Amino acid sequence: MTRPLLGAALLMLLPFTTVCAFADPAPSPASTSGEPYELVRTLQAVQDGIARGDTAAHGSHIALTRQVGEKFLAADPGVWSNAQNGQAVIIYLLSGGGPQVVRKLPRDKLNVDERLFNGALAYVEGRQDEARELLKDVKPRTLPTGLGGQVALVQGALFARAEASLAIERLDDARLLLPGTLVEEAALRREILLVGQAEDFDKFEFLTLAYIRHYRNSVYSGDFWQRFASGLTQSSIALDERRFARIVTLLEQIDRASRLKLYLVIARTAMVHGRLAVTRLAGERALTLSADASEDRERAHFFRGVSRALTDEYDGGIAELKALDRSKLPERDVPLLNATLQLALDVRKPFAGGSTAAADKPPVTPARLDLASSTEMLARARKQLGELERLTRDRP
Repeated sequence: MTRPLLGAALLMLLPFTTVCAFADPAPSPASTSGEPYELVRTLQAVQDGIARGDTAAHGSHIALTRQVGEKFLAADPGVWSNAQNGQAVIIYLLSGGGPQVVRKLPRDKLNVDERLFNGALAYVEGRQDEARELLKDVKPRTLPTGLGGQVALVQGALFARAEASLAIERLDDARLLLPGTLVEEAALRREILLVGQAEDFDKFEFLTLAYIRHYRNSVYSGDFWQRFASGLTQSSIALDERRFARIVTLLEQIDRASRLKLYLVIARTAMVHGRLAVTRLAGERALTLSADASEDRERAHFFRGVSRALTDEYDGGIAELKALDRSKLPERDVPLLNATLQLALDVRKPFAGGSTAAADKPPVTPARLDLASSTEMLARARKQLGELERLTRDRP
């Protein structure tokens, strides 16, 4: 929202009591009556400015919400018989309005659905179980668009942990009912983490690109990228090498420092899950982004060295690992380095029970280590990789 529009929004909050008997029953946008539902629309317009990155709107939002509440309390009780104004009370609550204000309104005058009213109050007052029970069966698409979108967003938050599929469905509703608004922006932020946890890469990619296209300047974009990172690294969504080029395309949308951090996290996550192709791809990307002699550069070499040593470049990978400056590695990575070196050495040891003559000769370096060629070697490698994962349960 521009500053002139914000000024117009504040003018809307001039004192009002009730609609004058001679007022036009259908006021034009340029000459509004100041009814509660119109004040809430003004509040929503300011919030939508926040989604577009208007810092002035963000700075005034709290004061504006408070002023709308004051005007609610000053309104003639007769205005609340209008169903639009009753719905506006719920939207006000779910848009950050104070429940203490709503509780002071003449409840017997409010023309509002009892279940929605009580569910909204329970939600904003932190009574989550009660809110879930009251709102679970509400179908947002059967409600007026503005109200339905807000309710769908709240349902997405309420059911995110217990019923993720329902939460995703409701967040889809919120996006479709209120496109171009802060509701859609918030729904995208929440939904991307859920679809990541559900391993739905296509939708994860779609939602990310939608957010970048419409809301990359949002005041809350930092929260979005945190959820994006969690969606990538708390699931296997980034661990398929066939998707890596698409991951790269997504990461190109963010700043260099954040991109580097994510590649390092992906490389580490891939390594402890035995996805060495992705470990190498992410490590090499991190190398191109990191500064010479930096801690990030050492970690990138570490991940690439691991992937080389345990696949088709044994000698080069071991040399890369041995050349690392251990003092620049995070403390949690040092046990990983030690275990990886031991694993790399173990997979070249002669098998127990072999001839003495064979044991006296160092094994020939294979063109590519094939761990599946021996069940004994594979079992040993899996045990070691299990130790790696155990050591990294605190991974970022």
